[in-house]
Amino acid sequence: MGVPTLFITVPDLLDTLRFAYDDKETTFEERFEQVRRAPLLILDDFGTQNATSWAQEKLFQIFNYRYINRLPLVVTTNIPLDTIEERIRSRLEDPDLVTKMHILAPDYRRPAGDRGQDKLTSLDLLYKYTFANFDLRKEEGLKPEELKSLEAAFRAARDYAEYPEGWLMFTGPHGCGKTHLAAAIGHARRDQGDRVVFTVVPEMLDHLRATFNPESTVRLDRRFEEVRTAPLLILDDLGTQNATPWVREKLYQLFNYRYNAELPTVITTADYVKEVDPRLLSRMEDRRLCAIYAITAPSFRGAPAQPRRKRSPRSR
Repeated sequence: MGVPTLFITVPDLLDTLRFAYDDKETTFEERFEQVRRAPLLILDDFGTQNATSWAQEKLFQIFNYRYINRLPLVVTTNIPLDTIEERIRSRLEDPDLVTKMHILAPDYRRPAGDRGQDKLTSLDLLYKYTFANFDLRKEEGLKPEELKSLEAAFRAARDYAEYPEGWLMFTGPHGCGKTHLAAAIGHARRDQGDRVVFTVVPEMLDHLRATFNPESTVRLDRRFEEVRTAPLLILDDLGTQNATPWVREKLYQLFNYRYNAELPTVITTADYVKEVDPRLLSRMEDRRLCAIYAITAPSFRGAPAQPRRKRSPRSR
């Protein structure tokens, strides 16, 4: 359409500005003005840059100039808006100027069965776990106290999904329905537009460790902040992680931050008293913040699978 357009990834943009200091054909100021005043500027992969003080300052100057002068800007990013530097975020959150589009489609480059495996949140994998199909197991002949514990946990989960405040913890044997209820809460809140991080604790720690890889495009502090500040965090299978000193420290930092900030958090664990660090236990057992529901029903076995009948050659 004849509009002069500058399309550049943010890391390349910063490299271009750095190289301008030694460029004999142009000055840094000229190069910076070329970016800042472009008729249409498209910044791709914002958030993958190395967040030095210099980089943060230059990016803010670009955003702020275009914000004040109402110049067209397109930004792509894979990081949550609430993890972006505060000054830039304030510009991006102006509803009178900014249109936000959140794309939920899976990565088309991955095989269908593998999509979403590298994401921090695994809620999409549990799409079948909703309140509508949660089995209260009334036909299994459970003991009255077992049935009562299951019903109480179900009601608590449903109420929490309506008004997620404080912490909610489900305990009980593996397979009793804890993960189903936690995922159902996550789906209900995401349907309301909330950002939900649902993660199995050992897998979350693997995601954090993966940032140590030199080829990782995500820094540890950014990935950890994504978990720590999530509007709703669901931690599944707490207690199954390998309790190294590094793991204990990260979990303590995570729990302590969300405890002090009173951020909505759902936890499932099989036997939290024996497995959990006492520092975490003191937060989880604070009744002013955390409600604990112990499910005493045994592991759910379900109906036996029906054998598949072989099809005749003609039917194939």
